[in-house]
Amino acid sequence: MDIARWILGLFLAVVMNTSALAENPKDQIKQTTDRILSILTDPSHRGAAKAEERRKLIRKAVDERFDWEEMAQRALGIHWSKRTPEEKKEFVRLFEDLLARAYMDKIEGYSGERIVYAGEIIDGDRARANVKIVTSRNREIPLEYRLLKKGSQWLVYDISIEGVSLVNNYRTQFNSIILKSGYEDLVKKLKEKRSLEEKKEAKS
Repeated sequence: MDIARWILGLFLAVVMNTSALAENPKDQIKQTTDRILSILTDPSHRGAAKAEERRKLIRKAVDERFDWEEMAQRALGIHWSKRTPEEKKEFVRLFEDLLARAYMDKIEGYSGERIVYAGEIIDGDRARANVKIVTSRNREIPLEYRLLKKGSQWLVYDISIEGVSLVNNYRTQFNSIILKSGYEDLVKKLKEKRSLEEKKEAKS
């Protein structure tokens, strides 16, 4: 009976400790990164014949960690509130597709670079997780993941690469297009971009 209680207590301690770790934004980023790298380095997913399957697996991992709607809203900035519910849904889908494809293209270029998890700052339901990509020539590329806590999950709403915010960069571009030629033209350009990427993927 005492042994059974000891085993049960040990099991609960492990579960509780795992749960605590899972609530840590840096650990959740690492968990997703490790999952993606395992897909990239798995021999069964390599080669052109496995490209579509590999990208689907990576996309699933990315989708679970990124808050696309939050990112899209921030990227559209002051123009978000002017959109209808249908326009917002369409824009989120287009933005998600644009960013996910760009992110996966970068990820698939991985060639053994070292990833260092440098620390984190948590402020209520917001956090910043710092990561360094160390190249083969020992050049350090700093990344900062900005996250919001939703339930037990820390979801990415922006990435700063060498001090440059991805969301701010897109917001500047989108705002310029909207002011120059209107929101409809922005949507048109995003659809054209998606169409071009789909054609590239079909050829590869």
